[in-house]
Amino acid sequence: MTEPGGPRAEVHETHTAVVFFVGDRAYKVKKPVDLGFLDHTTAVARRTTCEREVTLNRRFAPDVYLGLGEFHSPETDTPEPLVVMRRMPAERRLSRLVREGTPVDEALRAVARLLATRHADSPRTPDVDEQGTRDALAARWEASFAQVRALADDGLVPEGVEDVERLVRRYLVGRKRLFDMRIEQGRVVDGHGDLLADDIFCLDDGPRVLDCLEFDDRLRYVDGLDDAAFLAMDLEQLGAPEAAALFLAAYSEYSGDPAPSSLRHHYVAYRAFVRAKVALIQARQGAPGAEGAARRLIATALRHLRTSAVGLTLVGGLPGSGKSTLSGALADRLGVTLLSSDRVRKELAGIPAEEPASAGYGEGLYTPEWTDKTYAALLDRASALLADGESVVLDATWTGARQREAALRMAEQAGADLVALHCQVPGDVAAARLTTRARGASDADLDVAATMATTEPPWPEAVVIDTRGPLEAAVVRALAAVRPYAISQAPVFRRPYMEPD
Repeated sequence: MTEPGGPRAEVHETHTAVVFFVGDRAYKVKKPVDLGFLDHTTAVARRTTCEREVTLNRRFAPDVYLGLGEFHSPETDTPEPLVVMRRMPAERRLSRLVREGTPVDEALRAVARLLATRHADSPRTPDVDEQGTRDALAARWEASFAQVRALADDGLVPEGVEDVERLVRRYLVGRKRLFDMRIEQGRVVDGHGDLLADDIFCLDDGPRVLDCLEFDDRLRYVDGLDDAAFLAMDLEQLGAPEAAALFLAAYSEYSGDPAPSSLRHHYVAYRAFVRAKVALIQARQGAPGAEGAARRLIATALRHLRTSAVGLTLVGGLPGSGKSTLSGALADRLGVTLLSSDRVRKELAGIPAEEPASAGYGEGLYTPEWTDKTYAALLDRASALLADGESVVLDATWTGARQREAALRMAEQAGADLVALHCQVPGDVAAARLTTRARGASDADLDVAATMATTEPPWPEAVVIDTRGPLEAAVVRALAAVRPYAISQAPVFRRPYMEPD
């Protein structure tokens, strides 16, 4: 393709379109393909999609999308529609800057600001909100699962897909309240839908973001965090996880979004799996390297899903076992909510946490009735947090089998992974700690601890943590039990929560 007297066109091909670069212009032609999630097999459908592409992309780059054009082929009487664009300088493409190691922090903040602004301007309608429900997201996941399975000619899905399916379903089953809350907060928007570093150009007067998803409005009606997660995923694939973290942090700042870290990881995983599906389609079309890209993207999705798993960690043990110290350190390391039975018990009684309420074993605030009331409140609060996508550490003795069983039932209902940690030390170590520790929320003394030791039932399902040594060593052992698949970038995606004193 050439313009009269002009240079020969450069050509770039995707799984849905062909782009011709001629001089200072770019011309995009849609492929006549039916991929299931889009059907461009008729000229009318292609023209409609081109018109939508111009209109929708002008929200992000109004001076780039110049309008609709067409060309005539000698092989048909029907003119072929195309999108006419101002050509962007390839050397300012975000993906190229990242690969070259050029500093992009300010550019990413500018993209985050632009995205948050467009999201804020997005109309909130019932049609948009409907796509933000948990069930709508689940349907999109299931559609992608079906498409990936259909692409497997031999019936064998790529490695990791079955684990992705299992983790996705487990996360979503207990999170309806979270997604309902996101809709109530106005977080579901008409966004970009396909935010890739290849389509972002960092110019001196601000970024130009191109090529939003135009063929299906429902796939563009997403949680704003889901929209942002696409670019975070892509930056990870470019080998820039720090840039991905910075971008998501900037988007959260500009949008004022307090989303839990589990949701951020879930959306990054979703975007990685969508790109894996596209890579598999490209592999079937003969694109070199596409199959390997699909494997890497599935691995990325799986890694983030493991980190997004909502967890309930029970940290128990007798007085002086170090359970409260470990609980606090573990919750801080994980960036999750810490709930303490000692504090909840006194709150229910209207007593300040540090005020003593000493009593004999089974007396005062420590009767079976008070204990049942305390554990019920503890689990109720944990249940609400789990439903909101927050993981929780529960600090209590957990010496009662009935309370342990109640926690297990609650975790199952919430679709949360339960891990029990049983802190243990020799009796003389516990006694020394009880004798010398500063006054806190716990009222247990040596006599109470001795009595409890004689009645503590076995806890075979718990992981034993010996807390005699350095705290860090105990924390490392606890982390290995709670998060065996820790993601290296987890600290930058999570937001710390601690129960207020």
